[in-house]
Amino acid sequence: MDDAEIVNRIDGLVAEEHRLEREHADEGLSSADRDRLRALEIQLDQCWDLLRQRRARRHAGKDPAEAQVRDPEVVEHYQQ
Repeated sequence: MDDAEIVNRIDGLVAEEHRLEREHADEGLSSADRDRLRALEIQLDQCWDLLRQRRARRHAGKDPAEAQVRDPEVVEHYQQ
């Protein structure tokens, strides 16, 4: 997956996240929708992490294709 594909994936995930939030703004999310929203957040974190890895590798003169999607447990516990 190249940078453009990752950005497109991020855009799609964000669009779905916003759609879920808009559709349930008045009544709140169902349990299934909350689970889906959480899954979207994790996938977004993974995509952003992958994009950052690729950019860092490129900046360091390394092959960005060697960047790997990290486990949710890793990306969800980063210090911000």
